[in-house]
Amino acid sequence: MTLLDRTRGRIPTLDRTVAERTQRLLDDKTKPRRSLGRLEEIACRVAAMRGEERPALPVKAIVVMAADHGVTAEGVSAYPQEVTRQMVLNFVSGGAAINVLARQAGARLVVVDMGVAGELAPADGLLLRRIAPGTRNMAREPAMSRAQALLAVETGITIACELAGSGVTLLGIGEMGIGNSTAASALTAVLTGTPVAHVTGRGTGVADEVWRHKVEVIERAIACNRPDPDDALDVVAKLGGFEIAGLAGVVVGAAACRVPVVVDGLIAAAAALVAARLAPPAASFLLASHRSVEPGHPPLLAALDLVPLLDLGLRLGEGTGAALALGLVDAALRILHEMASFAAAGVADSGA
Repeated sequence: MTLLDRTRGRIPTLDRTVAERTQRLLDDKTKPRRSLGRLEEIACRVAAMRGEERPALPVKAIVVMAADHGVTAEGVSAYPQEVTRQMVLNFVSGGAAINVLARQAGARLVVVDMGVAGELAPADGLLLRRIAPGTRNMAREPAMSRAQALLAVETGITIACELAGSGVTLLGIGEMGIGNSTAASALTAVLTGTPVAHVTGRGTGVADEVWRHKVEVIERAIACNRPDPDDALDVVAKLGGFEIAGLAGVVVGAAACRVPVVVDGLIAAAAALVAARLAPPAASFLLASHRSVEPGHPPLLAALDLVPLLDLGLRLGEGTGAALALGLVDAALRILHEMASFAAAGVADSGA
């Protein structure tokens, strides 16, 4: 039995009565019933995920996985492949948007090399878990072998379980990889059954002509590889990236440890859908941070039955939307812990 098999067998079914008990605690706070809207919903959902009606304030971490993509050889990105390695170094030195927002959220940032083409030296906050120096060109052959896809997923499982074991109780997920919006769009098309042109955006900001070429490359990749939409590991092996498969594993591992996962934009959501297809109970442990402007994001959210918490016109990736939403989860749990009850505050309750 593989680590994936063992882990998905450990994912608990959520007890909805926990959320109901949490809602009763919130209804006793000094406010009209349900007047804090989705903040109350977040608190109740996290309580059910954690299996505690009054879960402790979260210990937060953001996992950003990075890898390169062979499909960049087809000219689908506005940036050259070496930018992946350069941005990982930027993450490690603390200068990227995700560093700023992770610090603001009080979250530990864990950067993982899952398959960056350029060599990376060991550094604090960087995990070297490279499967290979980038995937193969999916427009001409499978992006990776099934064994590599499984290894990437299981690497993510291990990282999530290690973080949970160290005390982390809330995870955000993000990514970096030139060409990965092409891979994510391909995954979205196959896993949701949506036409490629409807789920393919401009990624790093490509022009109209390049966008049309990107759509053609994805359609060619799907026709060439013939992924089985009922076999998520087959789909991610043929069309995905090492960072996408790794993030899918993070979701599965976190769910097995009762750790909620806040999902970033298009690429992270594609990984989350792969996870939900690999281990359906894992979907119950997801929160959508925001609605990306990438056209493939709404079909992914619909497939995951998630309503995003924010809508800020974001399309950067890196886990930036997840970092912003971690603060909302923190706020929701602080209401549960720190807001006075009617009796404690000496405030009359209408009972309505």
